[in-house]
Amino acid sequence: MRPWSDRPIQDCLEPLDHLPPPLFRIEPHPYASVGAPYGQNKDPFRLRSGVVSRLLEAQDQLRNRAPHLHFAIFDAWRPISVQAFMVNYTVDQLCRERGIDRDDPGQKADLHNVESEVGRFWAPPSRNPQTPPPHSTGAAVDLTLATDAGELLEMGGPIDAIGAVSEPDYFAKAFDPAEQLFHQRRELLRSVMASAGFAQHPNEWWHYSYGDQLWAWRTGAEVAIYAEVGSNSATP
Repeated sequence: MRPWSDRPIQDCLEPLDHLPPPLFRIEPHPYASVGAPYGQNKDPFRLRSGVVSRLLEAQDQLRNRAPHLHFAIFDAWRPISVQAFMVNYTVDQLCRERGIDRDDPGQKADLHNVESEVGRFWAPPSRNPQTPPPHSTGAAVDLTLATDAGELLEMGGPIDAIGAVSEPDYFAKAFDPAEQLFHQRRELLRSVMASAGFAQHPNEWWHYSYGDQLWAWRTGAEVAIYAEVGSNSATP
């Protein structure tokens, strides 16, 4: 259970909208590239219509403060089948990096540690309509900053990195000028997203949402307004 899992959901039934051209996409899509099962005509670059509007508003705020920058969208809507695939994929990758055999009974403790680490960043692929993964609701977006030339800014750690470096304030007390710059960039992203009503994931500098349970928990809203897409009339 996540700390936001107890927030009730009253879906407002907004549709998923394709991201408009002003929102730059990082392509090829990183999860589709490793085989995530989106299926035919399942564009991951979609969000609830109200979230798209707020994302455009946040980018306008960014352009006002830093005219040479814009958002770069890494991931948006994520069906639960993809969530399950990517959780398993991430556990596999981390086990491979650490020389852990998932099928070795003698390494169960090591596997448990990996699964716990991954679980800090990847929501379980719950099919309980009361506890949907944030991305499955069409409310959450993973993004970073890029220049008008299309160059992604270095933010001190890649999106989806497993570890403390991904925490939003990891570089807050840095003395090194390069690390101070990473913190300034993360703060810029957080500031403009907050100006449009988004809430940030506590463990991920890149993850923001509006209208889901995480957003309700962080903002004090009584209810979330987006359920899993597919459990109501807002089907993709």
